[in-house]
Amino acid sequence: MIRVAVLDLDKCQPTKCGTPCVTYCPPVRNRIDAIKIAENGYPVIDEVLCIGCGICVAKCPFDVISVVKLPTELESDLIHQYGVNSFRLYRLPYMEAGKVTGIIGRNGIGKSTAMKLIAGQLTPNLGRMGEVVSYEEVGRHFRGTLLQDYFTRLASGELRVGYKPQQVDVIPKVAKGRVREVLMRLADESRVAQISQDLQLTHLLDREVSALSGGELQKLAIAATILRGRSVYIFDEPSSYLDIKQRMVVASVIRGLSAGDNRVLVCDHDLAVLDYVSDIIFLFYGETSVYGIVSGPYGVREGINTYLEGYTPLENVRFRNYKITFQARSPQLEEVRAGEPIYWNAMRKSYDGFRLSVSEGCVYPGNVIGIVGQNGIGKSTFIKLLAGIEAPDDGERLEYREISYKPQHPEAVDATVEEVLRRAAGDKFEGESYRSELFDPLRLNKIIDRRLTELSGGELQKVAIAEALSRDAAIYLLDEPSAYLDVEERYVVAKLMKRMAIDHKSCIFLVEHDIAVLDFAATQIMVFLGRPGIEGFAQPPTDLRTGFNALLRELGVTFRRDPATNRPRINKPGSRLDREQKALGEYYYLSS
Repeated sequence: MIRVAVLDLDKCQPTKCGTPCVTYCPPVRNRIDAIKIAENGYPVIDEVLCIGCGICVAKCPFDVISVVKLPTELESDLIHQYGVNSFRLYRLPYMEAGKVTGIIGRNGIGKSTAMKLIAGQLTPNLGRMGEVVSYEEVGRHFRGTLLQDYFTRLASGELRVGYKPQQVDVIPKVAKGRVREVLMRLADESRVAQISQDLQLTHLLDREVSALSGGELQKLAIAATILRGRSVYIFDEPSSYLDIKQRMVVASVIRGLSAGDNRVLVCDHDLAVLDYVSDIIFLFYGETSVYGIVSGPYGVREGINTYLEGYTPLENVRFRNYKITFQARSPQLEEVRAGEPIYWNAMRKSYDGFRLSVSEGCVYPGNVIGIVGQNGIGKSTFIKLLAGIEAPDDGERLEYREISYKPQHPEAVDATVEEVLRRAAGDKFEGESYRSELFDPLRLNKIIDRRLTELSGGELQKVAIAEALSRDAAIYLLDEPSAYLDVEERYVVAKLMKRMAIDHKSCIFLVEHDIAVLDFAATQIMVFLGRPGIEGFAQPPTDLRTGFNALLRELGVTFRRDPATNRPRINKPGSRLDREQKALGEYYYLSS
């Protein structure tokens, strides 16, 4: 395990101490010190040179320096390995009766593998490739733990697992017929009726599965998982494709499954949903597509904050070299005014059975405008109206100069990632600023030579975002960019949007359902109200406080700020803070 020294510059006082950390740093690797003084007068540690000897820690008078481990593969606890040079998973999360276990980590770090092992779809091979490992051996490996009892009961058939996989878009390929018929194959009519009512699926029961949208397929998959399961329920990304209201409905239903001796496991990248639904948290860290390590359990708040910190105290490992932090800003934040405003007139757009009414409005360059509302309420239609893809009922398409549009479902064209980005960026593609501002943060170097038709959903999403942001435009229209992205990737994309809006003096319209992403990136909010699938009303842009209060009041949900990370957290319904904020009309979070 590699050890290095790290600095907490908030505590550092170099003018008072004389920087003994630099004076006493042992010369390493050709007589080069690992600690030096930067231009701002503060010490800086070169982690490549640092050997983690701890001398600087002992000499620092202000407890600024500590020695931590960097993530490397473990020497034991190998649970599953796919091949000789393939992905390896160390340790497993476990579930407790009567509780919801949440897991969090980057894409490609072993979360889905762990869930398949727990669901019984894969048998842990304990690193012994080419051998058939019995559940009896697996039980002996976990002797004295909850996992021993779990795998023993799983092997005997005592536990029946309901497992919802990550990809719900493949459901129409394997399930034919009407929604009611699909669900009736799993349970009797009364159970189907109850679950359909709980998940607000009743109006879809007579619809063909092949005609369902992504959000409707997600709710169908969740319903089937609940009906199939008995005592064990596993959900891989249950919030994908769902709007904010639907996410709250699903989260409440999942929490209700933990009653009695039931065990529930949830993996999700929406921090607010994961926080709300979970009782304990396990973290996954390591190297993408190489190995993953499970750490935990933690309490919910501690676990999510530890993940955002990028440092796990249980192992003293720093698995990320930066913190994910949210701004402690006033909810009455004024929008940026960096140039001439962009206006649109009141518009109407009608389809067969649906109509959208848009109020007139304007935005200034330098702003990220979050667009929020239920599915089927007209958000994507509004984006297409701005892009000129759709025309209002009066027939006159809106025409703005320099528009860049990312659709809700990116198309996997038969071209390489490099070809697509070169075409969008032009001469900028070879520049250092393009690499440092856009290409490197999205970690596109590993897929640069691959064709879009070969990419996963998350990889295709990142390429679509990079393509849209690579163009020189005055207006950027991004429709659900966080879909398929993990927490870290969502944070990176949110930072990119904020910086580009200000630095390029552009307007960014962001259709999004993840409250944490909206809270981090948006400077204004457009709220869409109405009746999904029937009529929608687009309100003009407003400040975050007014906009979020309008949305959350309709949902009956209140949020608070976490005091350590400032991330938005959902208040438990009926809690003291929930009652107080509703009485005050402050659903977003209380003013400081």
